[in-house]
Amino acid sequence: MGKLTTHILDLTCGKPAANVKIELKRLGGGGFRKEAYTNADGRVDAPLLAGEELVSGDYVMEFHAGDYFASKNVNAAAQPFLTIVTVRFHIAESDAHYHIPLLLSPFGYQVYRGS
Repeated sequence: MGKLTTHILDLTCGKPAANVKIELKRLGGGGFRKEAYTNADGRVDAPLLAGEELVSGDYVMEFHAGDYFASKNVNAAAQPFLTIVTVRFHIAESDAHYHIPLLLSPFGYQVYRGS
């Protein structure tokens, strides 16, 4: 069974990023939208998509980094540089596992297809 998962690591402290809002949208998907928050391990409690819900197509995942860092008082004196990290990706195989890790700091990020 295919699924879509993610996790976030806060590079400023080397720990998982908890309570980060994530929005998932399917492009051209008739308004499909899902919202989740990361847990204490920097992951969502269940796959963002799984089974029949995971269909081929283009998606956008938005990570609300600015809100997260504001809640941590990181660089509180300045306006946040990263507000929302947007990742556009394509799911080709509905029976595959797609994992999108995000390595995050207040001024940069790295994202890739994990396993």
